[in-house]
Amino acid sequence: MYLMNLYDLNMDEHSFYADFYIWFKWKGSIDPTNFEFVNSIEKWSTMSVMAGDSTHLVMRDSSNYRIFRVEGRFFHSFLLGRFPLDEHALDIQIESPEHAADSLVYLPDTNSVSIRNTLNMVGWNIRGARLESKLHDYGTAFGNPEENARQYSNLSYTITLARPLSYFLLKMLLPILVVMLISIGALLAHPSYVDTRSSLPIGGLLTAVFLQQTYSNALPDTGYMVLMDKIYLLSYVIISLVLLQIILAGNWLLRKKALSEKKIIQLERRLAIAYGLLFIVGVVVLCGAG
Repeated sequence: MYLMNLYDLNMDEHSFYADFYIWFKWKGSIDPTNFEFVNSIEKWSTMSVMAGDSTHLVMRDSSNYRIFRVEGRFFHSFLLGRFPLDEHALDIQIESPEHAADSLVYLPDTNSVSIRNTLNMVGWNIRGARLESKLHDYGTAFGNPEENARQYSNLSYTITLARPLSYFLLKMLLPILVVMLISIGALLAHPSYVDTRSSLPIGGLLTAVFLQQTYSNALPDTGYMVLMDKIYLLSYVIISLVLLQIILAGNWLLRKKALSEKKIIQLERRLAIAYGLLFIVGVVVLCGAG
């Protein structure tokens, strides 16, 4: 197989469009070119690319050869648990609807698996493609008592895509990092400026909620937390701790006997460093997990 174009990755509808060439070489009376796409979800066009009116060519080694150009829409279940460091293996699967695995097996021509070298997908890195052959056991006779075939040869063409690291660092992590610096920085102001200090983490909390909502609107409803959600949850916890410390420091100043201004300043500087390290270490651990 040779991939020409890959486009319109629709995570809401779990589908993508692909345009590619697929060719077959075989010997014997069984024609393997009567195939179907197992994960096709829309009418697709299949055009035989042969010279003249011939349906196939006979090679020098007496094998038959036929090539098609196919364009269609295919199903893929996008798992977004690692967003925005997610990686997806988009596959296109073919099987013979007529012949079971005991009479026809698709073997991959691994030396010819390729992708058009000028193919560029904005927002994605193409990691490569591979062909794999396996048995697909349906486990049913499809309601036909005379149908004994349950296993069919399945050939899967897989294209691996991944989001670039720069997308995560610059577009997703950098904004929340700025919010965290400003929020934690409130602990470096003098404890007597309670109104000013409290406004910083409150503003940071509202900004974080807005930023999370912005990227969440671009994702389908997953029903589970993605990686970026976990990073934001960590930021909410730290901002809340900062705000709690500011409230406690204000109470300590009013009571005067609890802690002196000097001790409060020393404590909050240590807390600022600890919260900053907690956020950085937490992000690294979350990114490394799974």
